[in-house]
Amino acid sequence: MTGFDLTRYQDPLAIQRVLHTARTIAIVGLSNNQLRASYFVGYYLKRHGYQVIPVNPRETEILGEKSYPSLPDVPVHVDVVNVFRAPDALPSIARDAVAAGAGTLWCQFGVINAEGAKIAEDGGLTVIMDRCIKVEHARYVGRMHWLGFNTERITSVRAGLQ
Repeated sequence: MTGFDLTRYQDPLAIQRVLHTARTIAIVGLSNNQLRASYFVGYYLKRHGYQVIPVNPRETEILGEKSYPSLPDVPVHVDVVNVFRAPDALPSIARDAVAAGAGTLWCQFGVINAEGAKIAEDGGLTVIMDRCIKVEHARYVGRMHWLGFNTERITSVRAGLQ
């Protein structure tokens, strides 16, 4: 990956723009296993008002939503395609995201593929790579907490111990 500038796909302003404008997020590789990171990310995004569309050919329903076998099977417009797949799957997913008219291809931690990024960029998509959408949402929308939920607590000192 010599010469591949990953930092250009981690621009804070682009990340914030995507998080504040997106409404529909297709999660490619969303698992029905509650212990998997993709499940928790989908749960978090759904809890925070996004329409989450599972894309997993092995499942019929995840998080109470119909799961689709592939991105071309999703019948509604998708703002963000969030990828929880191996990096070598990214070029194909990027082509599908471009064909679907998505606005953003968001690749989770470790999902790094220069060819996939180029395909998506050439197709007019914003590309975010090697960043977790849940972590970035918590960072920029003000809900940073170890579980990702706003506890409305300002101090770490328990009540009555002060």
